[in-house]
Amino acid sequence: MSHSLLAPALFAPAELTLPTCKAILAELQLWLENRFKAGDDIFELVVTRSQHMDQLLTGLWQRMGLDKDLGLALVAVGGYGRGELHPYSDIDLLILCEDSANQAVNERIGRFITMLWDLRLEVGHSVRSVAQCISQGEQDLTIATNLIEARLVTGCYHTFAELTSATEPDKFWSSQDFFEAKRQEQIARHQQYQDTSYKLEPDIKCSPGGLRDIQTISWVTRRHFGATTLHEMVSHDFLTQDEYLELLDSQNFLWKLRFALHMTTHRTDNRLLFDRQRAVATSLGYAGDGNEPIEQMMKRFYQTVRRVQELNEMLLQLFDEAILGHIAMDVRNLTPEFRLRGTLIDVINPELFMEQPAAIMRLFYHIALHPQITGIYSSTLRLLRDARRDLPGFLWDHAECRRFFMMLMRHHQGCGLALTLMHRYGILAAYLPQWQKIVGQMQFDMFHAYPVDEHTHRLLKNIYRFHHGDAQRSHPLCFDICNRLRKPELLNIAALFHDIAKGRGGDHSELGAIDAQEFCELHQLSKPDTRLVVWLVRQHLLMSVTAQRRDIYDPEVISEFASQVKDEIRLDYLYALTVADICATNDNLWNDWKGSLLRELYFSTQKALRQGLENPPDLRLSIRENQRQARQILLQLDTTEAQIKPLWARFTADYFLRHTPEQIAWHSRHILAHADNPGPLVQISQQPGRGGSELFIYCQDSPNLFGRVAAALDQKNLNIHDAQIMTSKDGYALDTFIVLEPDGQPVSGDRLAELCQRLTDTLESTSAPLIRIRPPSRRHREFTVTTEVNFLHPKHTHKRSLMELIALDTPGLLARIGNVFSQLQLNLHAAKITTIGERVEDFFSLTNADNLPLTGTQQAELRAQIVAELRQTEP
Repeated sequence: MSHSLLAPALFAPAELTLPTCKAILAELQLWLENRFKAGDDIFELVVTRSQHMDQLLTGLWQRMGLDKDLGLALVAVGGYGRGELHPYSDIDLLILCEDSANQAVNERIGRFITMLWDLRLEVGHSVRSVAQCISQGEQDLTIATNLIEARLVTGCYHTFAELTSATEPDKFWSSQDFFEAKRQEQIARHQQYQDTSYKLEPDIKCSPGGLRDIQTISWVTRRHFGATTLHEMVSHDFLTQDEYLELLDSQNFLWKLRFALHMTTHRTDNRLLFDRQRAVATSLGYAGDGNEPIEQMMKRFYQTVRRVQELNEMLLQLFDEAILGHIAMDVRNLTPEFRLRGTLIDVINPELFMEQPAAIMRLFYHIALHPQITGIYSSTLRLLRDARRDLPGFLWDHAECRRFFMMLMRHHQGCGLALTLMHRYGILAAYLPQWQKIVGQMQFDMFHAYPVDEHTHRLLKNIYRFHHGDAQRSHPLCFDICNRLRKPELLNIAALFHDIAKGRGGDHSELGAIDAQEFCELHQLSKPDTRLVVWLVRQHLLMSVTAQRRDIYDPEVISEFASQVKDEIRLDYLYALTVADICATNDNLWNDWKGSLLRELYFSTQKALRQGLENPPDLRLSIRENQRQARQILLQLDTTEAQIKPLWARFTADYFLRHTPEQIAWHSRHILAHADNPGPLVQISQQPGRGGSELFIYCQDSPNLFGRVAAALDQKNLNIHDAQIMTSKDGYALDTFIVLEPDGQPVSGDRLAELCQRLTDTLESTSAPLIRIRPPSRRHREFTVTTEVNFLHPKHTHKRSLMELIALDTPGLLARIGNVFSQLQLNLHAAKITTIGERVEDFFSLTNADNLPLTGTQQAELRAQIVAELRQTEP
């Protein structure tokens, strides 16, 4: 320890005044920070703060006269009880007294605790007798755990010894009861985190695989064996030396992460939030361009928590046998190689995996074959871990392994529990060399909620669920498609490779297609099957990009998409892959709006493929058919031909082409009913048919109508996802917006009437609604998205300019963009709004004041003005 570090033990208790103590703590914090930066052993730093705190508290205890033979004991509990204190960890104290403390003693204790608060220490404390401790500990597992790992700091040893005696296993929480309670506590805690540690903003302490899982092992070991260190588990034959070192390495990394997080936030908080990750990564020495330091740190974190989870699961199984005696569970042979212990699969020959690497794949194939299997037996899991480490190459180097892998891909249960366990225990990484590179591969953005390997695992699980009954309700089209695929394994393989080249640089779709080609050839797939898999990997984003960023009601867009897909077989595979991919990317990403877009694109493309790509749709026939069906609907609603004909004469052909018969009838009915009202007409569909609330506005066209509506919707905290902007021949706006609540749901209830009234007021007002220019949120501030304005040149149209906007997602963005269009006297015809995490990728169809595509000069002016406008809210 540095000689400049002030030691409380060097001071007489009377000298420990508030200013002196503050100086001691400030010096300690500075010393810890400097030694951490210098790379000192993390264990030494954590223990040093605990020891330093012991000395300070002992001095203050004496200063307050609490050591004057009062039978009081100052006891450290929690992490402090284990002798582990991070820079801003809570200092949990139990003040133990023989009986109820009298008023004078309570006053001294009060002054002691107040002093600690004045020092800005995060102190949790309780004052109890031994009897009270036992009584409360018997009812509360957390209190019981604290008592079991309690440590005397100073004070009456006799009182503390009473507590130690009263909490022995034969008197208080037997090791069996304690183990079972701790196991249930861990299960409940994991469920709070959706049983995954693969969150982009994880909790270092409490997430599955975090520090709490290591502590659970320590607590159970301490209770049953009396062990006070992890290393003692080696002598009890519960850990091998290598496993101990692995667990210690994992703990040290998580401690470093937590230590750096505390230094960054200057408070006790274990959440590795976006706005902290860059500073933490830098303090841990990670370097690189852009987000590389963060992604390197998080990759190490995800790999670490996976190792902890694996060891935690294995050890809890071993404890289950040793503590609860669950050894001779219904053992029966499955094959000459494997047997069942209850519902866990076990190897008969301990040397099997070392002698025959293909037996590893046979193990997982049997898990798929036997639905009653729920997991892998602890000793087999240990053998699997050892064999995985000793492999000279990859499992796919062995022909027999390849055969069983393909049998798994083809089996209807192969992507169920078997695949999950292969992912969890590192067997996918041991099989595929490409998979090893994406284990824990994080993408620092707000769009991808999971590392690449976990995202791909979830995608495969979605495909697996599409084959089963629940999907018939949630994803009926996927259910129908997946249950009629002749070779479902091709979809599984495409899913396995769709993102496998992430993090390598370059186009991951193209690089992944090369990997998929190699896999298919090595696994002897036919040339047609190989071509299909490679195409799916290369084009896995095609359908979502087309549905969300193109006008899928434009026949030319459908024709172009169909020409890329070529046949219905590819369309089926691509649709199922796309839906599974979106649902696996982010828990909040899928909604009915995206579902309706993809279904519309699927059925429109299917129709185009069936009538033949050489027979493009006759637009005049489409218009007449839409009018015929809309007329039938209106006539059934007592609308007369005499009313319909003059109204439709005001509408352009484009209007009838881009709206469904149901929309045309809905619009027409309300416009006719509104004929005597000079004000604007605002309607919201009560039965959302396109996955969101459909908002229809009919009024005299006016400058910046889009911007004004966007500002009003922003004030109501609603998101625009699609906009169809049209004007009748006589100058009336016929605008349709698809809007959703922030949680992705349609507008409902009282909000409908309120929203209609708000928009009506906005359209009747001569002044524009206030555009709120607000700073980005906490999470958004951590991202830099360079504003890009690009002009695309679709093959199928020369009548309008298609502008792509890429920018940081900020409040009021659409209203501000609409304002720019108005200032430059541009006409907006359609908008596609796509938010991808922290960035927007929006498309706008525009013409100039002469209703012509924008000239080069006008494009440059628009680009400059948008960039200048959005610069106001850049982080």
